[in-house]
Amino acid sequence: MPQSSRWRAFAVLSAVQLMIIIDSSIVYVALPAIQTHLGFSPAGLAWVVNAYMIAFGGLLLLSGRLGDLIGRKRMFVIGLSTFTVASLLCGLAVSQEMLVAARFVQGAGGAMASAVVMGIIVTIFQEPRELAKAIGAIGFVAAAGGAVGGTAGGLLTQAAGWSWIFFVNVPIGVVAAVLAVRLLAADRGLGLAAGADVAGAFLVTAGLMVGVYTIVKVEEHGWGSARTLGLGALSIVLLAAFAARQASARSPLMPLRVFRSRDLTGANLVQVLMVGAMSGFQFLAVLYMQRVLGYGAAETSLAGLPVALALAVVSLGLSARLNTRFGPRAVLPAGLTLLTAALALFIRAPVDGGYVVDVLPSMVLLGVGAGLAMPAVMTLAMTGVRPSDAGLASGLAGTGAQVGGALGLAALAALASGRTAGLTAGGQSAVSGLNAGYHLAFGVGAGLLVTAVIVGLIMLRSEPAGPPQAAPVDEAANAIQS
Repeated sequence: MPQSSRWRAFAVLSAVQLMIIIDSSIVYVALPAIQTHLGFSPAGLAWVVNAYMIAFGGLLLLSGRLGDLIGRKRMFVIGLSTFTVASLLCGLAVSQEMLVAARFVQGAGGAMASAVVMGIIVTIFQEPRELAKAIGAIGFVAAAGGAVGGTAGGLLTQAAGWSWIFFVNVPIGVVAAVLAVRLLAADRGLGLAAGADVAGAFLVTAGLMVGVYTIVKVEEHGWGSARTLGLGALSIVLLAAFAARQASARSPLMPLRVFRSRDLTGANLVQVLMVGAMSGFQFLAVLYMQRVLGYGAAETSLAGLPVALALAVVSLGLSARLNTRFGPRAVLPAGLTLLTAALALFIRAPVDGGYVVDVLPSMVLLGVGAGLAMPAVMTLAMTGVRPSDAGLASGLAGTGAQVGGALGLAALAALASGRTAGLTAGGQSAVSGLNAGYHLAFGVGAGLLVTAVIVGLIMLRSEPAGPPQAAPVDEAANAIQS
């Protein structure tokens, strides 16, 4: 199959992935305008975000497995079409209920399309060097999407109104769907009989949705509230029941044998810890710059620019060469160590900090570390996976990132808030209390990354380091049309 065809298909996958990731953050800037136009209460407005997150995080795993069963191309096109139609409905929303419902469907469509992207990529690229380049690029897309979303949301809302943050997805989605149908060859999948476990599908989807809902409502109810503890316990019970069901089902939705792979299991654990620490850090670093240093929105955006630049340089160029030469098992600890250093430097950031001395070094280390660590962990999560399980492995990786990010952000924000409240109640100034709260959260985040390094060194050493290997391709699952 020609190299140009593979990269054209990859461009379509990347564009869709970027659009879906941007949509998880683009809405934040438009929330005040949405509230004014549709009359949302503050609590109701949160559901414009939560509805998308719950559907997206709850359906990734199921969508990945269904892609293996009905064909990954089919799942991708169905998901993209659902996302596009739901985006149109979001922009046309004339009531609160219509917008929240459309956002839920949009999240579901995003999950269906996003869950199989990595599964398609590892079947398209069989040559290790090409695979490393592709994973580096998709890692950059994943990391850069959130930053692009904030900027794009502000510009679109100011220039054309909040509806256009959703309308802009429609032409992109239509063109991408047409190109996907043309460029991606159909794979017939295993068939629903190979994993048509309806009870398992209900348990895993309900468990993940309840879990994501619990996390996103922590800020409102607190970690120790009866509501949080009760829903958290319900989520654990549902997921435990799903695991028990998979161990005994004749046609399991998620064959537990996939967890025999130390690479898959270890990489997903590392990803949960890494994304959790990074999500909390990025959120709280913005608050430090705005609430402690007094930066405005434009200054904060410019302050974070080195992260995007360093990430682009490393993930789009250097990481592929390093993964090919030394192997992802060697590159991953190096990237995690740089990320740890980024958070550790912020622990000493003073109330009257200067950008060059107290902010810039962490921003550069964050970009370089993420550019090394994210492609490496994504490679390891897909290494050695059977072709028939590639969609499942892709969905697992996406679920780990979503759950880890939500948990990390909620936990670190709660720790910072609690520390600040305690200090200000004791007579410390508001700014000093805020700064001390952020320092605690940065320290805990650095601890999560140290744990990720340890987990990686223990679990990801089963095979000698070497170039990243793609899973072999099914004869019936050619991923690209010549």
